[in-house]
Order: sequence, then structure tokens, then C-alpha cells
Amino acid sequence: MRTDPERAILHCDCNNFYASVELLKYPELRDKPVAVAGDPEGRHGIILAKNMAAKKLGVQTAETIWQAKKKCPSLILLPPHHEEYEAMSRRINAIYLEYTDQVEPFSVDESWLDVTGSRRLFGTGEAIADTLRRRIREELGVTISVGVSDNRWWAKLGSDYKKPDATTVITRENVARLLHPLPVRDMLFVGGAAAEVLTRHGVTTIGQLAEVTPALLEKWLGKQGAGLHRMVHGLDDAPIRRWGEAEAVKSVGNSMTYPHDLVGPDAWRAGLMPLCDSVGARLRALGLKCRTITVQVKDTNLKVISRQRTLAMPTQLTRQIFQEALGILTASWPAAQPIRLLSVTASTLVPEGETATAQLSLFSEVAPDDPRQARFEEAVDKLRSRFGRKAIQPGTVIRRDE
Repeated sequence: MRTDPERAILHCDCNNFYASVELLKYPELRDKPVAVAGDPEGRHGIILAKNMAAKKLGVQTAETIWQAKKKCPSLILLPPHHEEYEAMSRRINAIYLEYTDQVEPFSVDESWLDVTGSRRLFGTGEAIADTLRRRIREELGVTISVGVSDNRWWAKLGSDYKKPDATTVITRENVARLLHPLPVRDMLFVGGAAAEVLTRHGVTTIGQLAEVTPALLEKWLGKQGAGLHRMVHGLDDAPIRRWGEAEAVKSVGNSMTYPHDLVGPDAWRAGLMPLCDSVGARLRALGLKCRTITVQVKDTNLKVISRQRTLAMPTQLTRQIFQEALGILTASWPAAQPIRLLSVTASTLVPEGETATAQLSLFSEVAPDDPRQARFEEAVDKLRSRFGRKAIQPGTVIRRDE
């Protein structure tokens, strides 16, 4: 993987987005501590966003209302209006699209832009970033921070580097000075568990992460480690997708942490069925079949194993996915050992119209392309689309009520 130093990639991140949109309706509150909360009437609601005044007083996103109120008794709480945030996001991205058609949203308030081909018309990447900041501030009343680099990962770190309403340019020449002193937690996708592993090995800053070999990172963190090595060194040649261009689906999966431990085959069936039901329905909705089923298991000590099985023929049938997943679990997990989390993932995807031939097992309960089972599951999909997913549920789930 290489990086083209001639690329100009922007990461545009709205500042305190939910709170900023809400304050457009209440300008008199702009200098007071304000937060948007999921349940402003209850002590156990969650802080979804806060303005700069609340941030300065220690209020944090995702903490409970009572925790925030303890830090800031004068905190003003506003209810969320997600439809307004979506509408503002569309208006912001419409401005981005005036400068490039390569606009790839990362969330409702973040987008990557490739302005490499726009520089002859609008100036350098930094100049375009400054123009976007000014226009969005003046025309829409909210602010953005923009990171500019030759790759998406450093651009993302750049937008976080200085807030609010700032442009930060990260280059091969200044990356060590600007980014390497930062905490390793600032890296995208480094959550609590990964940060804990890295800290145990003496890696607490981005600079220290950059010094670790890819082999060692992969040993510590698995595939995530290899990805982090690419990110910290700005190794990125993936194109920024054009607006409206969907990312190719590589897998379809679902996971669940259960309210109580699953022990034994009966509990496994009850736990697996809703996961397989969801995976099968999504495959059919996407017009895809899978050739590989992967089951991941986590026990009460947070030990995780992952096992997979390649199918004789591709399938999109819930019943077949369930049989394969149960077979994997039965072969790889002791019946008496409690299970806290299960995940089922379908991968190696092919279009549903693709034909294949294979020798089916004489003992297979249902062929992957059994037309009767397919018609039954399609009928279930239609009923659910009309009356909701709860209109028809697998009998296993109903019996176990899990």
C-alpha cells in the first residue's frame, strides 16, 4: 500500500454538532453550558452532545445526566431532534459538493473530501478548507474543523487537532511534531480494550505506536494491529467514494450480548436463531448469498474464539445459516461453559443469481437453495415488511423468550 503525496484529502468535522444545531433556535443560550440529552427528564439519560461552555466545565459525551449535573449544576438540557441534524448534514454536504464530487460521509457530522482535482479552480487543500469553514459558519450558523493531508487517517487526526473552527495541515514533514506527542487513544478505532493492550506494552503515544513493527502490532491486536500500523504511517491509497456511491458489502453479521449466560445446546439454539434470522433476512434484502459462516463466542471471562465453515454451496436461507452456525458452536464450545456473547457473520458473498454445483451431504436437513424453504422465508420477509419484524418470530425465540 502506498500514499500519493500529491493527493489533497480533507476531513471535515462539525463542532459540537447536535448542540450547535439546537442553539440556532436558542441563541440566548449560546454562552451558557448546554447539553443535548437522550432523556432530559430522567437522571439516567445520556449526554449526546454538549457545547463548548459545558465542555470547559468537564461535561462529557456519553456520561449520564446525573454525572454531568454533578460537575455542572447549572447545565441546561435540551431534547434531541435527529431529523433536524439530518437536514443540516444534507445542507453541509451540499456545500462540500460544490467543490468536489468525492464526498464520503463518515457519520452525520463528518465527511472526507478528495479535492485533489479541485485545486486549479479553488486553490490549495488548505485554502479550500478555509473557504468551507467560512461558508458553513456564515451561511448555516454552525462551525467545522478541517484536517488536510495526503491520506484520510492523518486528515482525521488533523480535524481533531484544533477545535473549534480551525484548519490543521498534516504533512510528512510536520507529522512527528504535531501528532506523535498525542495519546494513542486519539487514533481512530483505538478503543478502551486496544488502548489497554498497548499501554501494557508501553505504548501510550502515537509516536510510540509508530515505532512498533507491524508484526508485533498484529501479534498484540490481530488484524486490527496491521490496520493501525497503516493508519499511524498514513499508508492509504483507498479512493474517497463519490457522493451516493455505496461501499461494496463484504460481509453481513449480527451479534448479541445476552442478559444472562447461555449454557447448553437449548440455550445456544435460542441465542443463535435471532442472529441467523437477521443475517438471512439482510442477505435476501441485498440479493446476496454467502459461502462462509463465522461464529464468534465470548465467555464470562471475556475469552473470545472465532470459528468458520465454508459451505458446499452459497446460501441466503436463515435455516441453513442456523444449522451451520449451530454445527460450528457444537464442535468448538463445551456444553457446560457459559456464553456471554455470540456473533454470526456471513461472508464470501456472491450475487443470488450465481449458480454453483457441489456434492451435497446425504444428511443435510435442507439444501442451501431448497426452493420450498426459499419461498417460505420470502413470505416471512414480506409479512414482516408489512406488519413489522415482531409479527413473525422463530419458535425457538418464543419458547425461550431470550
